[in-house]
Amino acid sequence: MPTTPSVHFEAASTLAVVVSSHEPLLFLSRELTVLAASASFCRAFEIDPATVLGKSLSELGNGEWAMPKLASLLQATASGSASIEASEINLVRPSRRIRQLVVNARTLDDGDADHIRLLVAVTDVTDVRAQARLKDDLVRDKELLLQEVQHRVANSLQIIASVLMQSARRVQSEEARGHLQNAHHRVMSIAALQRPLSMSDSGRVDLLSYFTQLCQSLGASMIADPARHSLRVSVDDSAVEADISVSLGLIVTELVINAIKHAFPDERSGIITVGYRSSGSDWTLSVTDNGIGMAGGSNAPKGGLGSGIVEALAKSLRGGIHLSDAGPGTMVTISHQESAGLQPYLPSAA
Repeated sequence: MPTTPSVHFEAASTLAVVVSSHEPLLFLSRELTVLAASASFCRAFEIDPATVLGKSLSELGNGEWAMPKLASLLQATASGSASIEASEINLVRPSRRIRQLVVNARTLDDGDADHIRLLVAVTDVTDVRAQARLKDDLVRDKELLLQEVQHRVANSLQIIASVLMQSARRVQSEEARGHLQNAHHRVMSIAALQRPLSMSDSGRVDLLSYFTQLCQSLGASMIADPARHSLRVSVDDSAVEADISVSLGLIVTELVINAIKHAFPDERSGIITVGYRSSGSDWTLSVTDNGIGMAGGSNAPKGGLGSGIVEALAKSLRGGIHLSDAGPGTMVTISHQESAGLQPYLPSAA
């Protein structure tokens, strides 16, 4: 069948586009003969442009393009039985670094169905993959370093807590002893926060396990008689990001410390329950005791350091604070809802 001038023009324009392309392109016949190669292809793979026209694909360069897998895929694409979509191959050249290539190919019909052409795009992803591996290695090294730092911090906090407790035993002033004991409790609580975080393999923390471990640590450091006072956890299957879990843990710590110190005077027995529930983006954290309840009027306690910490953390979490009578005892609730605002909270000074 004679070739029309329009077909000649279309073929010539296609060759021009291929040769001038900024991307590494090959224009091949059905038999995998090179009809054109872009200058960028020749530069990328160090091939003399004057040597490519009319050569078989397997003859390019020093024969490194004679890859059975690639030839088979291209022939299947030319026959219409398959197509190459981001196929990965390795270009192996003597005494040179192996290059990782991504190949895409499609058929072109210049007007004559008997003369199928192939347009092949070749992308060298060697450096991109190497950078990705380096990034993965750096992230892994960072995670290991962070775990080691967290472990050392937890150990250091334990040492500091021991020093504070020894100092509290030696001082004569009751006021100074109280301040040192408060400092000891807060250091121990932070150490308790660090421990489950250092064992977390992912960026999210399971709150049931986290609060359980935290309450065990708080109980061990602050409850002298487990037969009189106990801590319970009632938490659903929620999981949050590590930084959110730290804020929640600090709130729990302050509220538990406050309850232990003020809810059970005169050797009164009682239970403190830590609760957490979530639904979508809304959540509620509560700390409830069955102690003496809230004092009112002139006997209402003034806010201290503990209440300031709770208010600041709740604000950072966009949580509203509510103090209520648990009948008996007191419930402090921090809840996050889209329409909720912050409410003042004035617990006993801790």
